[in-house]
Amino acid sequence: MDILKNMKVFVRVAETGSFTAAARLSDIATGQVSRIISDLEVHLRSRLLNRTTRKVVLTDAGQRYLHRCKDILALVDLSEAEAAQANSEPVGVLRVHAPLSFGQVYVVPALTRYLEANPMVSAELTLSQRIPDLLHDGYDVSLRIAGDALPDSALVSAKICDMPCVLCAAPAYIERRGVPHGIEDLAAHACLPLVTPHLAVESWTFLGEEGQVDVKLPTARLRTNSADALAVALTEGLGIGVLPMLSALPALRSGALVRILDDYRLQSTSVFAIYASRQYLDRKIRTWIDFLRDFVDVALAGNMEGFNESEPTS
Repeated sequence: MDILKNMKVFVRVAETGSFTAAARLSDIATGQVSRIISDLEVHLRSRLLNRTTRKVVLTDAGQRYLHRCKDILALVDLSEAEAAQANSEPVGVLRVHAPLSFGQVYVVPALTRYLEANPMVSAELTLSQRIPDLLHDGYDVSLRIAGDALPDSALVSAKICDMPCVLCAAPAYIERRGVPHGIEDLAAHACLPLVTPHLAVESWTFLGEEGQVDVKLPTARLRTNSADALAVALTEGLGIGVLPMLSALPALRSGALVRILDDYRLQSTSVFAIYASRQYLDRKIRTWIDFLRDFVDVALAGNMEGFNESEPTS
């Protein structure tokens, strides 16, 4: 039984006082209207209408049921309108997850400006290195840092940006241990790996004029899964390391770190927005992803403008 459809037919009978008029408004046969009312009465175990050859009159139970039906159908109409509105303009609560560093540097200011531009949206932001279960944890969008691509998944992804990585060390370390002028010189240095799923731990990959070169790393005295923690260790002079530009840039700008072997490019990382489905995508999700991508593009261009990439001298 389609209870909502039957409720609508019942309301039309009650308001018009006629099975024929209700049938015309519902675009069904008069006999079908009669069967619907009978089915409702059997389902409810209560008589809703007294019928005569000339008119239809509500019983007391019918009067109460009519009142409840109107409330329920009004809520259904409101819910459908709100759901349709979600696809026409940004509205509602936007639940976002982001990695800690990327979230602090880019997502927080972007989200602040997005909310200013979309007054009908509010947001819940979680910053965490843990990769959440998007559906189970109730997030609309989860931002993830990965290599060139994400593993196959039923979820949908959209690339936000590419984040270059740089090889760097503290001036004090360079003064103490000297500048590695070639990739082969790294074997004599304290190379500190960043332990993440998207970067190799046992080797570094360099791209130069001679193509791709993989360098096996010597045994490290420190390993960490936090780029920000590695940046601190490098500024303290513990060794040479590969950092995402996001984590390295403040120290590079201040001079606390300098770039090493900058004639070579290293593997870059990418930031992806993960969401549940492309079909009937909520307007606030679509507009947030587009807004964040544009914001990060401008921010990265501004951060890199005028940046001194010269190699340190010995």
